[in-house]
Amino acid sequence: MSTLFESSLPGLELVHRGKVRDVYALDAETLLLVATDRLSAFDVVLPDPIPGKGEILTQTARFWFERTRALVPNHLLEVPLQTVLPAGVPVGDYRLRSAVTRRLRPLPVEAVARGYLIGSGWKDYQATGAVCGIPLPAGLRQADRLPEPLFTPATKAAVGEHDENISFAQVVELIGAPLAGQVRELTLQIYGEAARYALERGIIIADTKFEFGLDAAGELYLIDEALTPDSSRFWPAAEWTPGASPPSFDKQFVRDYLETLDWDKQAPGPRLPPEIIARTAAKYREAYRRLTGDEELFPA
Repeated sequence: MSTLFESSLPGLELVHRGKVRDVYALDAETLLLVATDRLSAFDVVLPDPIPGKGEILTQTARFWFERTRALVPNHLLEVPLQTVLPAGVPVGDYRLRSAVTRRLRPLPVEAVARGYLIGSGWKDYQATGAVCGIPLPAGLRQADRLPEPLFTPATKAAVGEHDENISFAQVVELIGAPLAGQVRELTLQIYGEAARYALERGIIIADTKFEFGLDAAGELYLIDEALTPDSSRFWPAAEWTPGASPPSFDKQFVRDYLETLDWDKQAPGPRLPPEIIARTAAKYREAYRRLTGDEELFPA
């Protein structure tokens, strides 16, 4: 598997370099998204890449984009990569980690669905008995399945800054009631169907976040990534026990390691030991294989 920490595509306009993705303008209506192998934790991009991570993210997202197409259109365009890469750039280096997409106007919110009580939701519940202002029954344990999935939106933070949970009323203020309602309904619908599918394959999707964008006509699209180990919390169903944080197939494994260090969660991030890098890469590959059934693209 290839490793790419930062892309370089001479002749293409770099629009944005995010925590993981480098975004290039192809023209006024299309973009080229390149998923690198950068890994961020606690909103800090770590100095060590995870080999093949960008390829796995791109192909996992493509799998889900295809599965959710009947629910909501997405930003993917079927444009051959070799027709948009600059001359001299090896197509093989970018084939699995790149996507040509529509150029849309992103909504200023992260659409988060939670099915289990974990992470910031668990901390919120311990302090207030609610998650993002939504009251929950007393006596729930860490990693408990929620009575029903919750829509808990957040702001979209810049690199190095933290997302902040906001209320549905604030989403209405930002984008209007009709669009806010549509985003909430789609978020919970996609999450519900994906969670049922994944559970049949031995994976619990504890929570996930989506991004949406609008075209010039105001039509809503699913954009960025969908249901990947970077945007979701994946647990092996056989090892889930309420009352403790389960092991994961996502970057929570790295977060757990970083919590053992004397690090203030400010940039620069610490170097990762080779065994942590290798085990993280293996977790991403296993998540892909379980979800898609494809044993060949990213073998163990």
